[in-house]
Amino acid sequence: MKNKEKIGFIGGGNMAEAILKGILVANVSPQEVLVAEPLDARRDYLSATYGVTVTADNHQVVADSDIIVLAIKPQMAAAVVGAFADQFTADKLLISILAGTSTAKLEALLNVAAKVVRVMPNTPALIGCGAAALCSGQYAGGAELETARKIFAAVGSVVTVKESQMDAVTAVSGSGPAYVFTVIEALVAGGVAEGLDRETALALAVRTVEGAARLVAESGEEPAELRRKVCSPGGTTLAAIEKLDAGGFGDLLVAAVRRAAERSRELG
Repeated sequence: MKNKEKIGFIGGGNMAEAILKGILVANVSPQEVLVAEPLDARRDYLSATYGVTVTADNHQVVADSDIIVLAIKPQMAAAVVGAFADQFTADKLLISILAGTSTAKLEALLNVAAKVVRVMPNTPALIGCGAAALCSGQYAGGAELETARKIFAAVGSVVTVKESQMDAVTAVSGSGPAYVFTVIEALVAGGVAEGLDRETALALAVRTVEGAARLVAESGEEPAELRRKVCSPGGTTLAAIEKLDAGGFGDLLVAAVRRAAERSRELG
């Protein structure tokens, strides 16, 4: 990002707040940030918490910003973007975090040679541990990709992909935290069923998932190999894995990822 570029948010929900928090920590001044949010209480909260300028007027944010982060529901894209298209000029950058919404669709709505970068972040960005993937539209180049990368690097890791891969990204990392939350929820339920109190079961489950993920990241070994090392012949872990395999756990998770990708394509 260049110095003194104004960053505007269309939508002030949880993901927008995570990005906002990250860029402020990364030394963007609150005076350079504008947020358009329809809910009075949410505007008041964002203003009081972060010292940024808030408004209910999307047009004001687009007119006054160099970089616009589009953080609304995908189903709202045509109405919202179409309404502010007159304020969007070719020298601005639109960063969209809308699932299933192509850069081509946004370019068509803006009706100029619009610089558009599409990003799929995920909710761990709320604690600075997000995983985001980005791609560029036909008019955005390396400079615009780098601007978007810097913004999302403030809340986690960033990779660049082809736009044709964004539905898969949405299914794996965008929706992925919910899969992991489901696993944690089930581990806790199993622990409670076997006599643990819920607080203890939750603490153990959370730390186990965190540690397992770090082991994959830091060991350089494949998950299948790490699993093999834990599964001693005749042991408790192997008995559990055999139960999961018999129930089709792995296949079911693959099917869930594919359904999420399919839904992302449907949204587009």
